[in-house]
Parts: sequence; C-alpha cells; structure tokens
Amino acid sequence: MSSSCDALLRALKTCLLESDCVQKHGRLPSDCLRHHTDELPQPCQNLRKATFECKRNMPLSPAIQTAFARTRTTMAKPLLLYTSTTPNGYKESTVLEELKAAYGTDVIDYDYEKIVLSTNRQKEPWFIALNPNGRIPVLVDRSHEPSPFTVFESAAILLYLVRKYDLEGRFTFPAGSDEESELLQWIFFAHGGIGPMQGQAHHFRHAAPEDIPYGKKRYTDETARLYGVLNIRLEGRDYLVGPGRGKLSIADLNAFPWVRLHQKAGIETLDAFPNVQAWLNRIAERPAVKAGLAIP
Repeated sequence: MSSSCDALLRALKTCLLESDCVQKHGRLPSDCLRHHTDELPQPCQNLRKATFECKRNMPLSPAIQTAFARTRTTMAKPLLLYTSTTPNGYKESTVLEELKAAYGTDVIDYDYEKIVLSTNRQKEPWFIALNPNGRIPVLVDRSHEPSPFTVFESAAILLYLVRKYDLEGRFTFPAGSDEESELLQWIFFAHGGIGPMQGQAHHFRHAAPEDIPYGKKRYTDETARLYGVLNIRLEGRDYLVGPGRGKLSIADLNAFPWVRLHQKAGIETLDAFPNVQAWLNRIAERPAVKAGLAIP
C-alpha cells in the first residue's frame, strides 16, 4: 500500500475510534465500518471511500481529495489518552503536561477522553480492543507509522512517552546508565508495591460491601511501610533518582498521584514521613503537575 493510502487508513481509523458508533454504542471499529456505515459521520464515510479508491489505484475524485484535505487540517492531536480521576490516570496527565511545558505543543500534544468507570465503558468491546485488561489508562499514538499504536499499563505509558518525546532527557536518564536502572527500580517499586497495596486500602475502606477490619488494617499498614521506604530514600534528596539531590523524573510522577491520596488510605498525616511530605509538596507546586491533576 502506498504512503498516501497509509495516511488515509490512519485517518479512517482515528475517525472510527472517535465516532458515536464506537464511543456511544460500544461497537468495534471494524463492525462500524462493515455493518453500520450509514451511522458514520460524513468525514468517516469520505475517508472510507477514499481508502477504497486508493487501495485499488483509482484516482481520487476532487470532492474526496477536498474532504481528505479538510480532515487532515482539522485532524485531532497526535496522542489520545483514555483516562479517569484515579492515581493511574493522573500519572499520565501530569507527565504529558510536564512534557508539553518542557518542549511545547509542536513536539507533543494530546486529546483526552474521560472514562466514567462506574458505567463500565472500559469493559465494552471497543475498549477491550484497545486494552484486553479493560482498565484505564490507555494511550493511542495516532501519529505512529504506519498505523495508530496503543499502549496500556500506566508505567508502560510513561516509558513510551519519555522514550519518544523527552528529547533532552529532562525526565529520565541516559540509556544503560546506573541512573536509568535506578529509575526503573523505583518505577517498579511503586507499580508493584504502592499502587496495589494502597489501592486495596482504598477498596477496603471505601468500596467493600462489608466492614472487614483485617483488610483495612493489613493494607493501610503495608502502605505506611512503603511510605517508610520512600522516606528512607528521600533523606537528603529532593527527588527519587539522580546524582546529588536528584531531579524530577517519571519515577517521582509515577508514585506521586498515589501518595497524595494518603488520607484515603487511612494515613491521616505524613508527620511520620517528613521527607515524603516535603517531596509531595515540592511536586504538587509545579504548574504542569497542577494542570495534569485538572485532567480529565
């Protein structure tokens, strides 16, 4: 397939993902394309026809060329984030906002769509096609060649973003360096420890259908223990990774959205973890972080 056909196909896939046929009715894009064409908005129908003609080496009609040009000029931003008001969602939006602030929207920009978890949209077929685990966040890189590329799991998304867009390594470290290894260690520490343990503390305290004191105590105590690990690491440091007092990196922004909700986990104050409290305050004051916490 020619590069022009590839471009048409990418635009068609993006149009289908954003159509009511997928978003409101939960159908797969392929199902919409094959069986519900009449429900598609006109831009999607134009792109469908243009793709068909291009793949058969047919000359595009002037009307289709004009429609495609208009679609490209109004095309959505390169990245699309499916997210919600959860710590894992805020990881992505804070990093995206930090990258935007550092490099500008000419380098990185994104759209987002809020998934209301109580409605179970994340379990609908169109979403399962993006993430078989049926969880947010999910990132769709619509600029990826030759077709959009999907990334799920919050830490995997962070790594994808910095490897593609952190051109000067402002939020990461050189590949193969000791600092990169430490970065990954602290990401995995939060991803396998703080997130799951604190998530369980939230569940037993706020969502469990019955009061289970053991569950509440077990996971609150474990969350506090993990905060203690962070407190040790942050002694004499501003951030988790980097020489000297460290620098802000995705390791910090991976853990921060969980720790800021410590009260929800039953840890009323961080008085026992003064280094964590100072770290939390330091990150929370950053303008890009504030912007990220306002999304969605």
